[in-house]
Amino acid sequence: MKKKIYLFAFFGFLFLTSCQENHINTDAPELSETSNDVERVEPPNWWVGFENTQLQLLVNHPNIGRAEASVLYPGVTLKKAHQAKSPNYVFLDLEISDKAPAGKFNIVFKTPEGKELKQTYELKSREKSAEEYVGFNSSDVLYLITPDRFANGNSKNDVFESLNEKKINRKDDYARHGGDITGITNHLDYIQEMGFTAVWPSPLLTNDMPGQSYHGYAMTDFYEVDPRFGTLEEYRKLANEGHKRGIKLIMDQVANHCGLEHWWMRDLPFSDWVNYQENYENNIDNWNNSVNQNTNHRRTANQDSYASQVDKNRLSQGWFVSGMPDLNQRNPFMANYITQNSIWWIETLGLGGIRQDTYPYPDKEFMSNWAGAIMKEYPNFNIVGEEWSYNPLLISYWQDGKVNKDGYDSNLRSTMDFAMQSLVVQALNEEESWDKGLVKIYEGLANDFAYYNPKDIMVFPDNHDMSRIFTQLKGNIPNTKMALSTYLTLPRTPQIYYGTEILMDDFKKPGDHGLIRTDFPGGWNGDTVNAFTGEGLSADQKDMQSFLKTLLNYRKSSKAIHVGKTIHFAPREGIYVMFRMYEDEIVTIILNKSDVTQVETGIVAEIGLEGKTVKDIITGKEMIFKDEITINPNGVTLLTTKLK
Repeated sequence: MKKKIYLFAFFGFLFLTSCQENHINTDAPELSETSNDVERVEPPNWWVGFENTQLQLLVNHPNIGRAEASVLYPGVTLKKAHQAKSPNYVFLDLEISDKAPAGKFNIVFKTPEGKELKQTYELKSREKSAEEYVGFNSSDVLYLITPDRFANGNSKNDVFESLNEKKINRKDDYARHGGDITGITNHLDYIQEMGFTAVWPSPLLTNDMPGQSYHGYAMTDFYEVDPRFGTLEEYRKLANEGHKRGIKLIMDQVANHCGLEHWWMRDLPFSDWVNYQENYENNIDNWNNSVNQNTNHRRTANQDSYASQVDKNRLSQGWFVSGMPDLNQRNPFMANYITQNSIWWIETLGLGGIRQDTYPYPDKEFMSNWAGAIMKEYPNFNIVGEEWSYNPLLISYWQDGKVNKDGYDSNLRSTMDFAMQSLVVQALNEEESWDKGLVKIYEGLANDFAYYNPKDIMVFPDNHDMSRIFTQLKGNIPNTKMALSTYLTLPRTPQIYYGTEILMDDFKKPGDHGLIRTDFPGGWNGDTVNAFTGEGLSADQKDMQSFLKTLLNYRKSSKAIHVGKTIHFAPREGIYVMFRMYEDEIVTIILNKSDVTQVETGIVAEIGLEGKTVKDIITGKEMIFKDEITINPNGVTLLTTKLK
């Protein structure tokens, strides 16, 4: 692999000062011509106007570490140049004052032989203020998409001969199928009409791995859009077109690891750039056949008062798999690199949030600093971290504001509610008894005392790593409607996986990742079924799509669901009732696992609905809430006092 050189940035800005100590000329000098003599500089550009005025550039070029760097630009000062172990890297610390103008300037590198290299660098003006970066919240519903499997909007970018995986094969669940960014953009109207307010595509950055590269989580370039998904311009268009429709763009990021084919893996800048680096470098040409130090996946070591240091280290320093090198965030240059990369993408795309993969696996002190740096720059932003745990105590540990015994504060506003996801499935699959069935939801929701802010926790029926909800519920459509209604009305921030609205399943091989990420029908020319238009869908699929669309669009404007008070009643005879209330809006959710169609309302008298007119959210039918009301047997009933 050809050696390259990188410029890394911490999470602040670029600042060049003029010669006078107390006076800065804010007029940006114009460059007569730009230069690109250096192979890599990262971040590739920066912005003026950040809270943090520090920027650290990673520069990668043959023997660049031997060169002397200089910068001359008003408001920008080169504070220090750090030589790496590899001579092909140098890290430049820049300070960007609040008076630095937007513009371009040259970073000049003079080699010991007298040769001069120039690299033009740009400081941009920010397109909107920090406060305008508003992250997702409990008023949103996120639509999770596996881009390669959603829609092929541009067949010309399906294959690139320069990349390791060159084939398209829709019959192979683990090959690339050709879905791309344009495919998502082309169907934003469908997403909006369904009632979703945010889109979360799984990673879209270059994943130049020899197999299964479609999923995106083994990134080989943190600043490049995978050309098989599209271009940076197309990524920006997705964000901008979404904003026009009130749809936020969530970026799936990975701070824990990269792909083994990442460009820096054959020339690592420091001896501790990745964990277990010495073992890797000693076996670099036979790595896949060598003994590898993988993580122990013992995530409880993060909270365990009795955990050994061996277990803690193996969790945070072990490789996720042999093809995903574990990044060492204890190296300050790596820490800066990851944090600046996140901020670069927020600014470049105007993001409405970040989903951070494998949250408990990196160094947890770094993750606190990472999230804190982002939230300092964007106070209204939001980040959700993946913590695959069924224990609310472990989930709550990672939420900002939780007072933890060890003093840890994650600075993370949202984490994922795998616990409630599982409990809803158990509640609907189990036969009713004292400690089984709907009581699982009732008692599960009682655990909300553990969360600093329950409504910021993200709940979901399924995702790209687990069996689809229709499969989990054994193909039972009424139970699937009950589950979706529960997830969407709980005091949570919900996420729905693409295809849930048309009962996509993985019955043939439950849990198989390739099958879970099945192509969305209608996303490819020649598809005989088109879920975007409804053509070819079964009656059950159309009914589920309509049901979810109606509920999602009601939810869009429901303050009771977004921020309302929650009161629920212990299940009785297979019926569970929950209320969400805000001012004069009361939403009633009734889950009924029995054949009963009439229920007495005396037990819920404290809610104050007696004599009020309520409307069925799904059918639009109105009724008076009396001593006895009609409900759907073996299904869900959703009522509201908001009649218009």
